[in-house]
Parts: sequence; structure tokens; C-alpha cells
Amino acid sequence: MKFFNSSTNFESVLKKYFSFKNETLSLEPFAEFLESIKRADFTDVLNFFRSNPDFVVNFKYYIHTIFEGRPFNLSLTEANILSENAFFPELKKRILNKVLPPVEKEKTVWYLIDNISMRPKKDLEYLHNLPENEVNEFLTILGISDFITKNNVKKELVFSMNILSWRVTGMAMEVEVVRMAPEYRNFDNPFLALQNELEGLAEELEANPDLQLHSKDSRYKQIKIYTQQCQEFVNIAFKNSSKYGISGKINQSLLKIRQQIERIYEIVKLLVINNEEDVIIKSKQLIFNILSYKSHKNNISELINDSTRLISHLITNHTAEAGSHYITSTRKEYMKMFYKASGGGIIVGALCVLKMLYGYIPGSDFSHAFLYSMNYAMGFVMIYLMSFTLATKQPAMTAATMTKVLSEEGNSQRNNTEFAHLVSKLFRSQFIAFVGNVALSFPIALAIIYGLDVFFSQNLAVERSDKLLKDLDPFQSKAILHASIAGFYLFISGIISGNIGNNSVFYQIPERIAKNISIRKLFGVKFAKNLSKYYAKNWPGIVSNFWFGVFLGATAPVGLFFGLDLDIRHITFAAGNFAIGLYGKDFSVDSYTFWISFFTVFLIGFFNFLVSFGLSMFLAFRSRKLNFGQVSEIYKEIFRYFLNHPFKFFFPLRSGLDKKADDLMNSTLSTKSEDH
Repeated sequence: MKFFNSSTNFESVLKKYFSFKNETLSLEPFAEFLESIKRADFTDVLNFFRSNPDFVVNFKYYIHTIFEGRPFNLSLTEANILSENAFFPELKKRILNKVLPPVEKEKTVWYLIDNISMRPKKDLEYLHNLPENEVNEFLTILGISDFITKNNVKKELVFSMNILSWRVTGMAMEVEVVRMAPEYRNFDNPFLALQNELEGLAEELEANPDLQLHSKDSRYKQIKIYTQQCQEFVNIAFKNSSKYGISGKINQSLLKIRQQIERIYEIVKLLVINNEEDVIIKSKQLIFNILSYKSHKNNISELINDSTRLISHLITNHTAEAGSHYITSTRKEYMKMFYKASGGGIIVGALCVLKMLYGYIPGSDFSHAFLYSMNYAMGFVMIYLMSFTLATKQPAMTAATMTKVLSEEGNSQRNNTEFAHLVSKLFRSQFIAFVGNVALSFPIALAIIYGLDVFFSQNLAVERSDKLLKDLDPFQSKAILHASIAGFYLFISGIISGNIGNNSVFYQIPERIAKNISIRKLFGVKFAKNLSKYYAKNWPGIVSNFWFGVFLGATAPVGLFFGLDLDIRHITFAAGNFAIGLYGKDFSVDSYTFWISFFTVFLIGFFNFLVSFGLSMFLAFRSRKLNFGQVSEIYKEIFRYFLNHPFKFFFPLRSGLDKKADDLMNSTLSTKSEDH
């Protein structure tokens, strides 16, 4: 389609093409007319038609000619509905369609829309902004104000509903989909009932072309009831995902079923005519619907939002359960967190020295990436299995817990204050975990490097000390960026944990282990049950900690391989490296180096926490569709609470709100099933 001269007005276009009976099938006159009226006052367009009846006749003839024989069912059954049963094939298809639009059949309304306008969303916005009475008059001038009552249009609408019904019934009958909603196994299937009703409607329309639905018709009422039941089936299936787990394929299938059921109901409502006014209203609505569906057909952001929201929900649901264990209430729990963090600090102190020694081993970037990764991975798994704590592993867990409480308790003033108190408990838990990690990581790394010096009569940290201390200077290194990268990996490890937990439930891995015949015969029934429980409790944590270690260990060598200055900085490792760097310098460093390194250790911890917690909160907010405007009020309440009670954010001071905050969290986390 050619570009139009911006100075061309609608009168010149009409005179050019419609001063005579134009029998062309070309879409160029219509496209040029639409472009011209967008730049004009629509009232002037109507006035021109009122004053020039001959132009009206010619223009009407042309419009009927180009639309005649063009089916529009594709615009109802395909547009803005998932076409693939998996996320990545659908994403690939939409990207391809964005870059290279597909070639459509020429004798369809779909093709016509594509070729008269490349911006259906803008066209829809333009139409919505026009006065309703002017749109109605324009449709009347064109002689299409009652086209919703035409026999061929009604047949297209009913045919479209039947196509959608056949498709949705097939998907809903799949074994894995039915498994998600066992509540419906003992009831009549609403999808089959809906299909029967729509086929009956098609037969009635064939027998009586003048058939018109009314809101009180039993046929319409039944279709409405069955669409509601089908939607309830999907809602229950999504709700049960917390109980049974869910795969990406089933998530996509349920989304597709929901879209098609919604589309069926939107179409059947167009056929309901209760009075004369409804005729033009429904005719106009069909036009708006077709443009709306078309404008969203290849929307990539909507696909990502819809397809990932449930998975995000499941991940945060899993981590929320674990995150509740990282929030301390009493002084005893507070000190217990310190001891667990201290245990983690001891292991990390040893890992710092091991990583330094691995660096002396000659080898390729790949071999170093492997050694560093296994060093971190085995250490983190050890920390997890020994029930110790790595402070920065907490944010991804606790963020989900806080958001889960927030989304389910609302944001009344009373709950906001209790929630702010809960945040203070979370913050002090994080604070004492940081203290425990750093307080032990530093001396343990120092003790080990000193022991090696005594044993080998050689200061092994000398060669690495300059680099280790330079890495702790944010003005001479990319310490902040590298700390943020580590925070991102912490976030990813939380996602991995949630995903493994979901897959474990979906594929019933613990149940399979407990009932595995081979395991029972070789090791006994009791062993199989214990292994099943151990797997369910620990496997997600083991896998996420393993991969977290791999990410941390491989980043620097991989960055070096590609010529990029990539690395990670983690508060606990930074403390250990600080000790090794000082020892390598025989503690002879200037005051600037000492203090900048000291403060950077905690700055690294801040960015570890900020990035991992921020991303986790974003994921959790998004998965639960929270209103960010409302959440801002809660942030203000948290800030006010901090100004009034600053020490509660660092020390376990008792408060009358403790029991209420605990009840707020525990009552929320005890809920196992949630709506999607």
C-alpha cells in the first residue's frame, strides 16, 4: 500500500474515487479514505455525505463490493488466541509474524484489515474517540447499521463459536488437563454440554434463518451457564496447581482454553437482540471486537505476562513456605539465626582459601571455571544440608513470604502497621545473618591461610593480595556491578528452587520413589518412604544451591574467555577475601585501603540484598497481581514505623504487635490452595 500525501483531504479522495460508480476490488480507495478522515473533523465528513447523496450511493456500493464474500471467522477464532500449546513455539511464531507478517488469504476480512491499515490498535482508538451518535450515523449511511441481523453474518458467528467449541473440548479432554480438576470427574462435562448447545443453535439457524436470540431465551441461558462452568473448570485447575504442580504445556493449554471460552461468550452476546437499539450497538461492537482482536494478535508482552504469571505464582508459593523459616520473632530464634549464619561463615571462609589455591593450578579458563564452580557448589550444598545459613540466600525466600502475606491480608491501616512490624522482624533477621556470616568468614579465612603459612613456611596469599584488595575498592573495580550480578544469581537460584519444587509435585516424584518396586525390594519399604520424604524436603534446595555455586564459579572465567570484565562479589566471600588480602600484605596497608575495603564488604552485601530482594519482590508482586499504588502506602507505613522504632529493625525487642504479626504470617502461610 502506498504512502499517502498528508495534505490530501477526504473530499478530494471521495471525488477522485466515488464521483462515479466504482466497481474496482482494489483496497486502495478505502485505505486512502480512512487515512484522510483521520486528519479531518468527522462532523465535516458526515456533513459532506448528507449534502452529496450521489457520493453516498457510490461509496456504499464500493464498500459492499469489497466486503462481499469475505468470511471473518478467522478474525474471531484465531486473532489474539494462542495458536501453539507451548510457550516457546508461540513466542517464536509471534516474533516471526512481527518481523515478517504472514501472507493471508485475499478473500478474507483479515486480509482486508491488514491491507487497509497497518495499525488496527490506532484505528480502534480513533473509533472509540468518535462521538457515538456520529459513528451510528456513519454506519447508517453505509447501510451496515443492522448487519448483525443478516443471515450470513449470524452463520459466521455461530460457525466461529462451533470451531472454538470443538477445539476447546479436545484440549479439555486431555488426561493431564482433566487431572488438574478432579472435582469435575463425577459431573457432566461442561465442554461437551456447551458443544451440544452450539451445534443445536447452528441447526436451529439453518432451519430458521430469521432466528434471533433474546436474553431470556433458554438456549442463550444454557450457553451462558455452560461457558461459566467451563471457566470455573479452568479456575479450579489453576487453583489446584499449588497442590498438583503444573507443566508449561498444561499452563499454556489452560490459558488457551480460557481464551477460547471467553471468545465464545463474547460472540454469543453479539447475537442477543433485546430491542431495536441493540441492533446497531451489536453491529458496531462486532467491528470493534474484530479490530481489538487483530491489534493484540502478535502481542509479545501479553504472551509473556499471561504465560509466566502462573509459573511465577508457583515459584513464589514454594519459596514463601521456605521463607517463613528465615523470619525470627523471639530472642532465641534471633540467636539461633546467628549461630546458623556463623556455621555458614565458617564454610565460606574455607571456600575462599580453596578458591585462591585453585587459582594457582595451571589450566584453561574452562578448567578454572569447573574448579571454582565445584568449590562453590559443594560448599553451598554442604551449608544447606548442615542447616546453616548463607545470608544472601534469604531475600529471594523472604520476599515471596512478605508478598504472599501482603496480597492476602489487604492494606487496611491496621494490617499495614502489623505488616510493617513483620518487615522489621525480617530486616533484623537479615541483619543478624549478615553479622554471623561476616563475623566467622573473616577469622576462619585468616586462620586457614595462617595455618598454611605455618605448615608450608610460605605466605600463599602474597601473589593474590593486591588483586583481592583492589577488588574491594569500588573506585578501582566494578565491585558494585559484580555484587549486583551475584544478587541476580541469588534471584535465579530462588526460581530454580521453586521450579524444581513444582516439577517434583507435578510429576509426583516423591510418590514414585515411595512406591518404586525396585527400591522397595532392594532396600525395604521404610527406606523408600524415608528417601521419598528426604527428596521432597531437600532436593529443590540441593539443586538450587548447586546451580548457584556453578553460576558464581563460572562467571569470571567465562567473562575472561569472552573478553568481558565479569565477576561476582558476595558479602561473605568478600569478608574472607579481605582477610586473605590483609594477610598477604602482612597487615601492612594504608588506612584508605583498610577502611575502603571494610566498608565495601558491607556495600557488597547491600547490593546482594537489594538486587535479589528487589527482583524477587517484583516476581512475587506480579504473580499475585498486586496494585503497586496500594503497596506504596504500605512502604510509607514501613518508613514511619522505622522512624518510630529504629532499633526493632536490628535487635529482637519485644512488642505488643509480635503476636499479631506472627498470626498474620502464619494464618496466611497455612493456606495451601490459592486462586490463580
